[in-house]
Amino acid sequence: MLKDIKQELFKDFYNYLLFDKNYSINTISSYINDLYNFLNFFNPNGQEKDLYKLKETDIRNYIKNLKTNNISDRSIARKISTLKTYYKYLIITKKINNNPLEFIIIPKQKKTLPTVLSIEEILILLDIPLNNHYDYRNKAMLELMYATGLRISELINLKLSNVDLELNLIKTIGKGNKERIIPIGDYATEYLKEYIYNHRLKFIKKYNSEYVFLNKSGTNISRQMFFKIIQNLAKQKNIKTKFSPHTLRHSFATHMLEYGADLRTIQELLGHSNISTTQIYTHLSTEKLRENYDNYHTNA
Repeated sequence: MLKDIKQELFKDFYNYLLFDKNYSINTISSYINDLYNFLNFFNPNGQEKDLYKLKETDIRNYIKNLKTNNISDRSIARKISTLKTYYKYLIITKKINNNPLEFIIIPKQKKTLPTVLSIEEILILLDIPLNNHYDYRNKAMLELMYATGLRISELINLKLSNVDLELNLIKTIGKGNKERIIPIGDYATEYLKEYIYNHRLKFIKKYNSEYVFLNKSGTNISRQMFFKIIQNLAKQKNIKTKFSPHTLRHSFATHMLEYGADLRTIQELLGHSNISTTQIYTHLSTEKLRENYDNYHTNA
């Protein structure tokens, strides 16, 4: 039974998320991983348990186990969301009649503001000595990400065919397979041209690649490698701000807002489907405003 359910997770549920829900491959992978962890909880010693017959108490025991193992509230909320989607799918496809998650509530998460680098820190981070083709690649990647607010997945999957260096535009496919066109500033375009025309060839091995940013093997750079590069640069430059792989994206949006861009424009550039997602950057700007007021106002 368990093997059959696993096959359905990879086939039927995967196709449901991909074609009916229009989710990205990365999102679907996260869902499948969550479900496998869920399956393993009910199958610790190879004993099969019919997931179609689970009750609310079983789900609560699973959640209790997550808390016992110090899984973060954010991760628990995500896992519950995955299970709700999965069991809703089972109801829709008439594989079960009763939903064990019907009365399970996703815990509300305290919204944490994303980490943002100051403009001074950005300038320090992007000041990369250009000694070899790796430096030119890294410089072009970081300049492009800060200039456009691309997601990591969009950056590493960017193809040459989606870059127009004459019009200073890139085309990318974001979450939900939504296509958007993003302008690139002259400064970032200059380094992108330099990398593509004069240094990218040095990464190519036996076969040419359609991707812009390549590793030493000639394939597109990975998410892990990108983060390692940016972490090493920050360490070298003594940047103390703790940041995530998306810090340049958050910094792009926050600095745009601080310099007068409206929320709708930033929403379009970031590829947010809902403007409420973009509004978090107004909180960041308000914090900065308060900080400046406290620092510079004589009566603060």
